[in-house]
Amino acid sequence: MPAPQHPPKTDVPFSVNFTHRVRFTDDALGKDSSVLLDLLENSEGRPPRVQFWIDEAVASANPDLKQRIQNFASQNLSQFQMAGNIQLVEGGEAVKNDIHVIERMLKCFNHANLDRRSYVVVIGGGAVLDAVGFAAAIAHRGIRLIRIPTTTLAQGDSGIGVKNSINLFQKKNWVGTFAVPWGVVNDRRLLETLSDRDFRCGFSEAVKVSLLKDPEFFARLHTDATAIADRGEQAWAAIKDSAYWHLKHITEGGDAFEMLEARPLDYGHWSAHKLEAMTNFELRHGEAVAIGVAVDTVYSSMAHGLSTAEADQVIECLDGLGLLLDHPALSRTEELFGGLEEFRQHLGGRLTLTMLDGIGAPIDVHSVDQPLMKSAIDQVVAMVQQAADRR
Repeated sequence: MPAPQHPPKTDVPFSVNFTHRVRFTDDALGKDSSVLLDLLENSEGRPPRVQFWIDEAVASANPDLKQRIQNFASQNLSQFQMAGNIQLVEGGEAVKNDIHVIERMLKCFNHANLDRRSYVVVIGGGAVLDAVGFAAAIAHRGIRLIRIPTTTLAQGDSGIGVKNSINLFQKKNWVGTFAVPWGVVNDRRLLETLSDRDFRCGFSEAVKVSLLKDPEFFARLHTDATAIADRGEQAWAAIKDSAYWHLKHITEGGDAFEMLEARPLDYGHWSAHKLEAMTNFELRHGEAVAIGVAVDTVYSSMAHGLSTAEADQVIECLDGLGLLLDHPALSRTEELFGGLEEFRQHLGGRLTLTMLDGIGAPIDVHSVDQPLMKSAIDQVVAMVQQAADRR
């Protein structure tokens, strides 16, 4: 019988189904603990093994946190098993700058006999979520990850995302994976111990996504900026709206793993990522993003269809949020423009940046008028100084 004939070229497109589970709680380890418990599914009737990782800064700010986790575990012995000790890891960008930390995480996973139906629950800021998430994504090709973000930035943006990474070669997020978390729990209580600086940082990403997706959301941020900065109830609503739009883009935007040439959710980030590295991460991510959003917004009003009045509103909003910042690194424009090539390399292909034709009207551009961009940077610096003089 002759062998079956196969075509010389076979291309079979296929898709993989994922479920993105996002929850909001007031006290995830207290009165709302059933929300977290429901995410820990049994495997063939066996309670899963669960390992907890905590950002050291969060543990210090919440001295009872480890005990609360232990109480949660002891009250639910029939539904999951604690796998080893609660692990602490350095918070902030430092955890992403040492690749050897990932080896320690993998050793802990291995020692605790975690498998692909086990859970790693990570409680911390965006950098810790990134690093622990990366380790979980490469162990056994993926251990189930539950993120409990503890910053406004992570609750409204990075904690919702499907990316994990660490820094290498002095480049932001050079090593990483795409991996959908098993669940995300945005807990209000864990935001209470944030400093005002860190609390405000998260809303730069809310401004960003509102400019891309929803003029009405931006209008609310503009109106409520001072109340948000003062930690009013409007801040919690803004986090929820930001999380919703990031989730909607990931699940409905058609490019969750960034296979296309554009990264619209990285509006303002080509300079933000470079500024972080240039300042040795003295600038918080949210602060760098605020600067990047301001610069690209002013540039959009100079080179594209965004009106000057709309650009002024964005600057006013960032100022009201306490995020309109200057930094000496902005004067090193030649070095800063190196961020354009790093941004291109990170995605591949030709340079593609998102700019604004109007609020809620993003466009893709493939080149930057560098003298005009320098003028935009200079104008942002002048606006910062004017705002400071008014205060």
